[in-house]
Formats: sequence, structure tokens, C-alpha cells
Amino acid sequence: MPLDSPPHHLPGRTLPGTTVLEFCLNTTPVAPGSPSLVKGMNRRSQILRLLLRYRNSGVFSGMNLDARAVHDVPPEGNPEQFVTDLESLGPTFVKLGQMLSTRPDMVPVEFATALERMQEKVAPIPVERIAQIIEQELGASVSKLFASFDPVPLGCASIAQVHRAQLHDGREVAVKVQKPEVAAQLRSDLEVLRSFALAADHLTQVGRRVRLRDWLNEFAKTLMQELDYQAEAENLQRFGQHLKPFKPLWVPQPIWDYCSHRVLTMELANGVRVDMIPDVRRTEEPMAPLAAALIRGYIDQIFVHGEIHADPHPGNLRVTPQGRLAIFDLGMVAHMPPRLRERLLKLLFAAVDGRGEEVADEIIGISTRLESFDEERYLRETGQMIARYAANTSFSEGRVVLDLVRIATASGLRTPPELSLLGKALLNLETVCRLLSPDLDTRRIVEKQLQHVMRARLKKSLSAANLASEAMEIQQLLREGPRKMSDILALLAENRLQMKVTGLEESRLMENLQKIANRVSAGIVTAALILAAAMMMKVDTGWHLFGYPAIAFTLMLIGVALGLGIILSALIFDRRARSKEERGHR
Repeated sequence: MPLDSPPHHLPGRTLPGTTVLEFCLNTTPVAPGSPSLVKGMNRRSQILRLLLRYRNSGVFSGMNLDARAVHDVPPEGNPEQFVTDLESLGPTFVKLGQMLSTRPDMVPVEFATALERMQEKVAPIPVERIAQIIEQELGASVSKLFASFDPVPLGCASIAQVHRAQLHDGREVAVKVQKPEVAAQLRSDLEVLRSFALAADHLTQVGRRVRLRDWLNEFAKTLMQELDYQAEAENLQRFGQHLKPFKPLWVPQPIWDYCSHRVLTMELANGVRVDMIPDVRRTEEPMAPLAAALIRGYIDQIFVHGEIHADPHPGNLRVTPQGRLAIFDLGMVAHMPPRLRERLLKLLFAAVDGRGEEVADEIIGISTRLESFDEERYLRETGQMIARYAANTSFSEGRVVLDLVRIATASGLRTPPELSLLGKALLNLETVCRLLSPDLDTRRIVEKQLQHVMRARLKKSLSAANLASEAMEIQQLLREGPRKMSDILALLAENRLQMKVTGLEESRLMENLQKIANRVSAGIVTAALILAAAMMMKVDTGWHLFGYPAIAFTLMLIGVALGLGIILSALIFDRRARSKEERGHR
């Protein structure tokens, strides 16, 4: 059975009283008694303990969890303990925590803030195992590939380990090696998480609102891409080309002959982390140009090239001895289509100018309306928040975007994940800029760069090639317009004009019509049963119930039961519909 489909006894709906644990157990995709099932059950138990511990903290609110299903449930923890618990579950949950920090609509603010400070503290694995992976991936021994290879790692995370090395031509490089069995562990954890997400989507309000399974599928896609170091090498090369106009920025380039899917070799970024710059150097060397270039470069990267690096935290940035800002660790990069890019750019412009109504309209245009969407509440809260942002220069652009996501979700809108990633990227940029230059006016730089991007887009739209394309479309319209209008009038005159409306099969209109048809059909069947019972009362079949012919009496009971069912269904569901409509008008 595919893991992303409901179990056989839950065709699109759940049984009454079903808990998340029972649902997940019913969706176990392995044979009973197998070793993988035992291992999977242990992992499910660990995850369930996490859910139970924080079930009242707002992180997993609304889940129908049965605490008796798992013994020795630990007491409820705080946000910092939540981060520690995620880190203890391994690399999948570290990455999951980093992604959750971008979703204020899924976790409370205090938990999202704690997740932003998540750092991986992992013991290194022996260098002999690292050398074995390098030899398997690159087809040669470490001694042949490198003139020297430092056995002490520069950094160690749950997924990879980085070592300093020197090529035979004298260049210093950083070698990033994926740890063994990490990919298999991530895939196994993602399968378990999918079963929990499937349960949450069916059984909880937050699941129906956010669609955890869809979000988890996007997370899994991003995570699997991060495991491919060939893709990260391409990101390094592409970002290096795009950020060339910003001279203070530098992206270490990959050494392609020494790269594979599990090994990434790139230029070594010597320097100091942006959160560890000595005060003496800060006084002698101004850091404001680096911060300003970082903001301009990333705004350009997002809205011109359509790529969001959602994780520019201090650990991924170094100030080099030459006074440049090195940017690396580009495994987690999201791509935005041009139309969404344009909508988000208009949204930021409207927010900067304090036009709350336009901000609300743009978000509605790129989001999905749920049945519980409260438009009046959404417009009011969005307008109030944008007004506060416009009046207060200390407001963070990234925090404003994340607050917009939170308000939209609370009002019944499902926003695209790119909006949350944009907010997270802007928030990380502002954090880095405060570390580099606390007095820098980041808001003014963001506004100026957005204007620059808009001018560049306008200039591109007025280019000779674009104007020629527009002229050709106008010429085609003028040439074919009269003929098409004549065809339409001819069809209208002959009464042969037809219009096709799509989407009705998925609309609430078709659902309501189907309900009406079902009730009418059930009413006809009920009337036929009662009429048949009345006619057969005079026919003696030899069998009697309470003194009446058995067949006639049975048909009468069935007809009465169906009739009462129709009446109760109409009274209950029509009353619910009216109450929902009344709530919507308040």
C-alpha cells in the first residue's frame, strides 16, 4: 500500500475515536514480524514520545494522542528543551527543526525563535572512514588526490564532515564528505514522518489547514537535494556568477574534478565567523560595506534570479583576511517561478509603502482559500500590522513577512512555502547585518535595492527584443481579431455558440447538487417501500410479525427508518450550514 494513501478501512475519512498512533500503526508499509518493522516501531515510539511531550505546548496542538500508548512519557518541556530533543533524534530532525523555524503558522513564536538558534553538536567520525568514502567516490586514495589532508575536521555536522586539504598544485581546499548511512537513515525517518503527517492531515485541524503531508513532501525533496553535493557545487558556481557585481562578496568555487554526489571539494574560505569578529578589527576595518553588499546581493538573487538561500546564518559566512565576505554551504536553495517572484516583489513594495489592503490582496492572490477563511478578520489584522510596520522604522522586514504568514494561516489561508522562506531569509540577513554593523539602516538598503530591482525589470521590459515581441503580438491581434470576431458572430447567429465551464466537478456546487440528488433518490425509494408495504398488507404470505404479513411489515420498517434518516440528516446538516453561515457574517 502506498504510504501517501489512506489505509484500507479509511477511504478519505477516519473512524470515530481513531488516534494518531492507531492511524500511523495502520499505515505501516512493512510486513508484520520483519526486522524493519521492529526498527520502524522503535523509531515511531521515539517520535510519538516527542509528540506527547509537547502536545500541550502549541507545537502539535489538535492531535488526538493517547498517552497510554507509550510508557514513561517525559514531562512537558520548554522551547530550549524542544531543540535539544530534536537534535537527539538525529540529522532528519535537525533539518526538520531548521525548516520549522520558517513556519510561524505551524509552531508558536517562542519555539520558532529557539529553533532559529539550533546548532548541530556532533562528534566526528574517524578519519579512516572519511578516507574510505573519498576513495569510493573519487576512485583514488587520499594520498594520491591531495598533497596533504588534515585528519582533524574543520567542522562536523550530523550529515557531513569537513576537512582541510591541499591540492598538488598548492591550492588549499575544503573537502566536505557525507557520512556513511546518512541517506538511508534520512529516507527511513521521512517514511515514518509521512505516516504521522498523513494521520495529522486526517485527524487534526492544523493538518487540514496546513496540509502537513504536502509540506513534508517539499521538505523531503529539499533534503534529498541537499544530500546531492553535485547540486550544491552547481549552486556555488551559479551564486558565484550572480554575485560577481557585488565586489565585497565572495563565493568559494568547486573543484569539479574532486566532486561527486557524496564529496564536495571547494576553495578554502579562510576567515572569522561574522559573530566572532574581534572588536579591534571592527574599529580598524568598517564592516558596513560588507553588510550592505550582502543585503543587496541576496535581494538581487531572490527577485532577479529567483533563488532563495534560506539559511545565511553566521556559521555559513566568514570575513576573509582580504576584507571580503565569504558565503558557502549552499545546499538548501529554493527556486521561485517568475510569476510568483513578481507577486512577492509587489507585496514587499506595498508593505514598505504601508499599503495594507494591497498586501492583503497580493497574499490572497497567491494563497489557497480554505473553507474556514475569514476574509474580514484577515483584512483587518493585515491592515493593522502593516500600519504598525510603516509607522515603526525598527520593524524587521523578515519578521513582517513571517507575521503575514501567521495571520493568513490563522484566518484560513494556506500560503505558498516560498513566502515563509522569503521571511526566513530576510530575517537571517538582518541578524547577520546586525552582527557586522549594528548601526546599519537595513530597512533603507532593502528599500533602495527593491527599487533598483524594479527599475531593472522595467528597463528589461523596454528592451528592443521585448518591445519587438510585444509589437508582434499586437500585429497578430490586429490581423486575426476581425476574423475571430466574425466567426463568433456567425456562430451566435446560427445558435451554435457553446461555452465550456471547467472546474465544476470539483466545486461545492456539484457537491451540493449531488447531495440533493441523493436525498431525492432516497425519498423516492422510501415512498416506494411504504407504498409497496401498504399494498402487500392484504396479501397473506403465511409468515406474520405482530399479526401483520412479515414481508409487508419488514418493508414498512425499512421505509420508516429511511424516512426518519432523511429527516434527521436534513435537520442536522442544514442547521450546521446555517450556523456556519451566521458565523461568517459576524
